[in-house]
Amino acid sequence: MVIFIYVLLGIGVLFNGLGSFALLRFPDVFTRLHGATKCTTFGSIFTILATVAYGFWGVARGIQGDLTLAIHALLALIALLLTNPTGAHAIARGARRSGVLPKRAVVDAYEGYKFEEEE
Repeated sequence: MVIFIYVLLGIGVLFNGLGSFALLRFPDVFTRLHGATKCTTFGSIFTILATVAYGFWGVARGIQGDLTLAIHALLALIALLLTNPTGAHAIARGARRSGVLPKRAVVDAYEGYKFEEEE
């Protein structure tokens, strides 16, 4: 069981690290937002699943407080799954409405093809 918890934590750390890498390497706000949101969501899911597994493992050993930890972690997971995509959508929509364009050609149904000058 301990190895399973460590594997979940390792996967969570890997995805969160990839999300940080996406913020540094991707060229514009939209791809950075996409990479960071997807990776940190998956990383947080695996980290919270490791916490839940640890909590149920503690309950199996007779530690009562670990059940509370598992329940709170699941509630945090639900909040994360509801707010992370919504926030990312709001940021992307705000960026687009303020005139920020992607680095490459994008087909826009209302405005045709748009290009942003390469630096």
